[in-house]
Amino acid sequence: MATNDLKQFTKDEVATHNKADDLWVVINAKVYNLTRFKDMHPGGAAVLLDEEVAGQDATEAFFSLHLMEVLDKPQYQRLQVGVIAGEEPSIRAHSFGAISNVPYAEPTWLSPGYHSPYFTENHRQFQQEVRKIVDEFITPDAMIHEDDGKRPSQSVLDKMAELELHAMRLGPGKHLKGRKLMNGLVKPEEFDYFHELIITQEVARCNARGYGDGLMSGTVIGLPPVLNFGSEELKAKLLPDIFAARKFICLAVSEAQAGSDVFGLQTTAVKTEDGKYWIINGTKKWITNATFSDYFTVGCKTEDGFTVILVERGEGVETRPIKTSYSSSAGTGFVTFDNVKVPVGNTLGEEGGGIFVMLRSVQNVICLLRNVLKHCSNFNHERWVMCCSSARSQRSVTEACLQWTSQRKAFGKPLNAQAVIRNKIAAMISRCESVQSWLENITYQMCNMSYRQQSTKLAGQIAFLKSYSTSCAQDTARDAVQIFGGRGITQSGMGKTIEHYHRTVPFDALLGGAEDVLSDLGVRQALRDMPQDSRL
Repeated sequence: MATNDLKQFTKDEVATHNKADDLWVVINAKVYNLTRFKDMHPGGAAVLLDEEVAGQDATEAFFSLHLMEVLDKPQYQRLQVGVIAGEEPSIRAHSFGAISNVPYAEPTWLSPGYHSPYFTENHRQFQQEVRKIVDEFITPDAMIHEDDGKRPSQSVLDKMAELELHAMRLGPGKHLKGRKLMNGLVKPEEFDYFHELIITQEVARCNARGYGDGLMSGTVIGLPPVLNFGSEELKAKLLPDIFAARKFICLAVSEAQAGSDVFGLQTTAVKTEDGKYWIINGTKKWITNATFSDYFTVGCKTEDGFTVILVERGEGVETRPIKTSYSSSAGTGFVTFDNVKVPVGNTLGEEGGGIFVMLRSVQNVICLLRNVLKHCSNFNHERWVMCCSSARSQRSVTEACLQWTSQRKAFGKPLNAQAVIRNKIAAMISRCESVQSWLENITYQMCNMSYRQQSTKLAGQIAFLKSYSTSCAQDTARDAVQIFGGRGITQSGMGKTIEHYHRTVPFDALLGGAEDVLSDLGVRQALRDMPQDSRL
């Protein structure tokens, strides 16, 4: 029922409905009849029958205990019987695609009155459309499946495919040619890394870490080797189905015995006598999207060294879920290859040339030959994507803390009246802004460098940024829990976003390279470029 169709009451009229058999309250200028609901209230009927609640304006009391989203649930919307005459809601309801008016809740380029040298009007239009999609389709689905552990709904994946979001998440490139991006809003040749940054940061706003990885993140890291090194036949077979979300792919390199060190891989690929097939045996662990993937980009040990082979799910391929700190909707799994027969045509790059497939840069191969593979991978794009997500997630947590400390009362004053609380928030804001600024600078460099230049110039920068951003994220997570108290460790209610973030933030600190490893990479890159004639 529209607000205009609801009956109007005065607060004096509502005040007469203050008994157990006739119980009304006012919340945000709306009148609710809680007579039948009171006995089902999780906090008990006594809370609602309190003289400061029954028949009264309970807006402040409600929002000190409940999220706005509670009022949006159908079972509670049905309890509304009217509105307060001549009064507008004092609390702004969430709306699809809206920009937050909370200070620092949005990056500077999105905040009214600020300017940016990086983002164009097309970027701004693109952001608006992506946010609408995230708010209307992705976030509601994320709230369901982050809890039940099922992969993202096919209807959501189909909607993303309709707009070519799956293809755009792989960044700029030839794979976008001929595609209608965001209903034609962006031309394929004009799509850049800032557009991709926008996609990643908007999706991160759903605040569901496992679900976010379940949104075909395996494609982001598993498909590029096929794009860059697969035969035309392979690409013709895979790309249409994967970009349409009819099929799924993941990157399968990590093993229980070997993570970053691909020289330690124990999964083997041996050719048949006729040389037409590979026979693959081994296991892979902690593989994102493994449980529902149709294809696996597999790192194997072969006679010539390290080889990357595309494996299709079939006889001999088994997956089982691995329970981790975040949701099973990510499809994290253990993969077993038992005498799997794969055509030699599925080899990505040269036999024994897995180094080039994973590194794609002469300079990085030199680094590899110096036995620093684990510090010098081609996961620059993957790490950059993680930085985009980390920066946005930290900002969402900071926004929640600013809101909570404004509405939560302690000792008769808002929490933010305490200097120690303001100090924690100051640190959160500083971390958010510094990470985002560094990220935007690196993104600009990526837009203006060739891939080889990126590999040479930005490997260390991106490694530093990821290490810094995830370190900042863990500090922010810890401070947020302290600010929210018990709610910050509760998986429902006011602090559920904080609890979830604190529980899952270590993923960002580990995936794509641990913080210490990446910091060391950054220093090594700097030392490599140290001039021989430089002295104090």
